Amino acid sequence: MAVKDLREFITLLETHGALRRVSTELDPVLEIGEVTDRVSKQFGPALVFEHPIDRESGRRYSMPVAINLMGTYDRMAWAMGVDGDTGSWKDLDAVARRVMDTLPLDMPASMKGKLDVLVGLKDLASAGPKKIRKAPCQEVVIRGDDVDLGMLPVLKTWPDDGGRFITLPLVVTADLKGKLNIGMYRMQIFDRNTTGMHIHEHHDGAKNMREQFSAGVKRVPVSVALGADPVTIFCATAPVPPMIDEYLFSGILRGESVEVVKCLTNDLLVPAHAEIVLEGYVEQGEQRREGPFGDHTGYYSLADDFPVFHVEVMTMRKDAIYPATIVGRPPMEDCYLGKATERLFLPVIKAMMPEVVDYDLPLEGVFHNCAIFQIKKEFAGQAFRVMNFAWSMGQLMFTKFVIVVDEDVDCHDYSQVAWRCFNNVDPSRDVLVTKGPLDRLDHSSNYRSFGYKMGIDATRPLPNEGHDRAWPDALEMSPEVKARIDAVWGSLGL
Repeated sequence: MAVKDLREFITLLETHGALRRVSTELDPVLEIGEVTDRVSKQFGPALVFEHPIDRESGRRYSMPVAINLMGTYDRMAWAMGVDGDTGSWKDLDAVARRVMDTLPLDMPASMKGKLDVLVGLKDLASAGPKKIRKAPCQEVVIRGDDVDLGMLPVLKTWPDDGGRFITLPLVVTADLKGKLNIGMYRMQIFDRNTTGMHIHEHHDGAKNMREQFSAGVKRVPVSVALGADPVTIFCATAPVPPMIDEYLFSGILRGESVEVVKCLTNDLLVPAHAEIVLEGYVEQGEQRREGPFGDHTGYYSLADDFPVFHVEVMTMRKDAIYPATIVGRPPMEDCYLGKATERLFLPVIKAMMPEVVDYDLPLEGVFHNCAIFQIKKEFAGQAFRVMNFAWSMGQLMFTKFVIVVDEDVDCHDYSQVAWRCFNNVDPSRDVLVTKGPLDRLDHSSNYRSFGYKMGIDATRPLPNEGHDRAWPDALEMSPEVKARIDAVWGSLGL
């Protein structure tokens, strides 16, 4: 059975001994972030800070802060409904297999097979969101002048941050046809009822806003949910295919529909079991300086102008929990969300590029800056085909470095990958430099959201790829000798 909400997930983590409650009074300004950063770097537990306090004003917040809930591979696996037996990313492959069973990506050759697939896809509607009328997230309703975002123990994580930022929001928007999108865009608190909306031009939420503004809508409705079930939180960060909305995708992953409720001031649907919901709008042409913000790159993203979100209504549970995450130099919680995306979308990549055996997005590349592909190479130029295809696929278009290795190289073993790169690559033959979209947070480029990328072919060259000399075999001991030594290894005392 799927985890219903945030608090049920907290209970699950406590059952596993993977959560600690902190009773010491700590300030959301810098102090909670410093503790969480230390715990993250030590691969430590999820945390609930039970008594957040504003030291400057002496104000004690009425709600605890839950953070780092998915900050290890095993907690990420539990969040996705699979066992975290190995404590590694490999447990997440079980989720990918579940998706493959639900969404067959290889269309059968026979007409009957194709019809069976289509019937199965039609049945996916049962995994779509389930609308209810009375929801826990609307137990408390605060309207108009009573709205005060200062009620929330919102974090300021790093000293030079531009202010306090909501860091784990599920931002719900819709296109003109009413199709919903859920994205995760940080929100800087400006005052009692306005925030920034750090939404990049490539995001689906930004596309929805542009579409509505172009149609003459002056105020685009936006609702923000804080504290949904862990799978729905993950889906807000994942590159969900356009034909499937995040609620449906969450229902597929959960094996159970997400319960949603209609907002009080607009037609958007939010998770019914969320802790807190902010309802409001973004107005055409209105922007405000937002940032700096200590980001997942490990550097401050620079201040810039972004849309302003106006909060008209706050709803929440009577005993609401404030959910948060912090980002910075890896490893941190967002790394495990990103690794789940890597494993979950491997079947999609393999369906579109059959030569791909596996791939890896190194944590240090913060998921947009480096991808390593392991391929079964069969023809000249195939590694370059993989590079160009990757740069044309969804959010992989942002990847700054694409490395391609042969199928006998473990793409997750960075020592193996580095050995092949440093020894197999001739820069004049095996390096491709191109240009295209980059992640908005890439500070190295001369241009915002645009710049140069590099592909590195570290595969063994074929005869017609410009290498005319003999290619040496890699050193490897004979299997017979390995077997003999294995048999006596324990007796050698080594």
